[in-house]
Amino acid sequence: QVHLVETGGGLVQPGGSLRLSCAASGRSFSRYAMGWFRQAPEKERELVAEINLSGGSTRYSGSLGGRFTISRDNRRNTVYLQMNSLKPDDTAVYYCAAAAGVTFPPPSYVYWGQGTQVTVSS
Repeated sequence: QVHLVETGGGLVQPGGSLRLSCAASGRSFSRYAMGWFRQAPEKERELVAEINLSGGSTRYSGSLGGRFTISRDNRRNTVYLQMNSLKPDDTAVYYCAAAAGVTFPPPSYVYWGQGTQVTVSS
């Protein structure tokens, strides 16, 4: 069982930056691939970025244009999402998720956080 808690969301102006954090409970954090997803109003949830067990491999949605960076700190049981050059279209609830196993990218995610709201508006 993994409990995930996202923090760092908020209101930011277009062009600004935010860093989301996702803290995981338990002592097996390094056994999970981690992902960030987002869901905008009236849209389906979509993958933003994911990272493998060690942090050595990452994958991003093609629509981000290199603006976001996922990273993890296995000593702190935390995964991060650095978001730069934010646009109004980035407004969404952002969720982190964990997937057990070594397959990367993972076929599915098992554990989900409650989400943190990101609003990009002037």
